[in-house]
Amino acid sequence: MKDSAADEFVEVQDNEEVRSLLGPLDSNSRLIRDLYGVNVLLRDGGIRLLGKLEAVQQVREILVGSLADHRAGGEVNTAEFARRLREKSPVGLPEAGESTRVDRSPGTVRPRTPGQKKLWQAMHANDLIFSVGPAGTGKTYLAVAAAVEAVKNGEVRRIVLVRPAVEAGEKLGFLPGDFQAKINPYLRPLYDALHDMVEPNARQRYLESDVIEVCPLAYMRGRTLDNSFIILDEAQNCTVPQMLMFLTRMGQGSKTVVNGDPSQVDLPKDQRSGLSDAITRLKAIEGLAIVHLSDHDIVRHPVVQRIVNAYGKRP
Repeated sequence: MKDSAADEFVEVQDNEEVRSLLGPLDSNSRLIRDLYGVNVLLRDGGIRLLGKLEAVQQVREILVGSLADHRAGGEVNTAEFARRLREKSPVGLPEAGESTRVDRSPGTVRPRTPGQKKLWQAMHANDLIFSVGPAGTGKTYLAVAAAVEAVKNGEVRRIVLVRPAVEAGEKLGFLPGDFQAKINPYLRPLYDALHDMVEPNARQRYLESDVIEVCPLAYMRGRTLDNSFIILDEAQNCTVPQMLMFLTRMGQGSKTVVNGDPSQVDLPKDQRSGLSDAITRLKAIEGLAIVHLSDHDIVRHPVVQRIVNAYGKRP
């Protein structure tokens, strides 16, 4: 009978195979449960699948085929396995641009304005996105929501949150405390968004296991970030060389969102903002999107919109 219970076991060669397919914190295990109703357990050198017979057999077929391709040297990683699961699923996932499930109340992040919806769709359709607009338009919040969604869906292995520490001259040496204490004040807006979307225990696990990494821009040089969702916040405070350095960190299977507000540049007056420079240089480049948000997309307290309008006028 199709609805009878099934218990299947798939042997693996080592833990690396499990990590490659199931992903960080077993993100693809959750995807299998959500899409197929099948529970995944790691037991005695293998993967145990529990659920209804037809669903278990379908997941087992995808898993065995992906393991075979992985062992043969094919490009089968967490994201590819997740793609195969979604492709074969009878349930499917929400359409990009509509909403994304998160762990905490109210449970759903939704674009609330036409500009935000355009940004949300751009983040699902492109690998490099520039999000430009005034304070309060949800640039950071939506980018973090998209990043959390990508990790949970197995599309990337980790989230890298980056911000220039302009106020401390990128040195951070005179602030008290250890490295984390020094950079926390500059990365607080990113933490605030995570706080709303990821349950505290899970957030701590993500940070301890580097599924979520927070990093000042000055520490990005020399790195290559594969299978990552990278967010650069306050990008208007990057210099032109810093922006070039940051954009060239992007590795295989990664997505990058660059957020900034050109009206709030804190750089010395003789330095050109790397954000403005990049938008001018790269606007004709294929494979990226530039989304401009306006005061009509502000979703903070109503007075914020009036403040932005007032400061936009000549005194």
